[in-house]
Amino acid sequence: MVHLPLFHHVTFSSPPVFDGYQCITKVIWSWWKISLRSDCKNTPPGQLSQSHQDFLEDSRLQNQVAVVFGPHILQYSKNLCQGLYDYIVRLPNALLFNIMSHLDLEDISVVSRTCRRFRELCNSEEFWEQTVRRHCDSVTPTVEALAEEVGWRTVFFTNKLQLQMLISRRKQKENQPCEDRNEPSSSSVPLE
Repeated sequence: MVHLPLFHHVTFSSPPVFDGYQCITKVIWSWWKISLRSDCKNTPPGQLSQSHQDFLEDSRLQNQVAVVFGPHILQYSKNLCQGLYDYIVRLPNALLFNIMSHLDLEDISVVSRTCRRFRELCNSEEFWEQTVRRHCDSVTPTVEALAEEVGWRTVFFTNKLQLQMLISRRKQKENQPCEDRNEPSSSSVPLE
């Protein structure tokens, strides 16, 4: 009897995607001396390299980071050194829009208050256009033209009756002949 394997499986996987945050193991502080003096002309830049733990314990370097970049960047750097990454903010807009499409309006309001990026996304015309298209059966060219004029968010929050009134007013404006509003019309000028 021949002993052959019943099942043999070999797989090759692609290498992991490079993610700068996963590979950073040190905090590197670089500085350049800027001077008009000729003796400082060829001064090379300085550099200090520390491990994450050393950076968290070095109050002098933390003070320099706070002075140059501000307290928010210092806090962000400390969070990175402690392993507190904010991956969701780094996702592409299309994926974030997809995630946000599953949220209720109250949740969208809460998400918009978490950070600047989410505030910009939640207030963007692209997000509200997708929201209108998802909630409406069809979007007519007239509604699209109105949305270009007043914004997709306004269209979303306007009830159907008000939306119909806005569309009819817009059509009336388009159908009116162009007149110079500063000049009196021929009907208002007295005839002599």
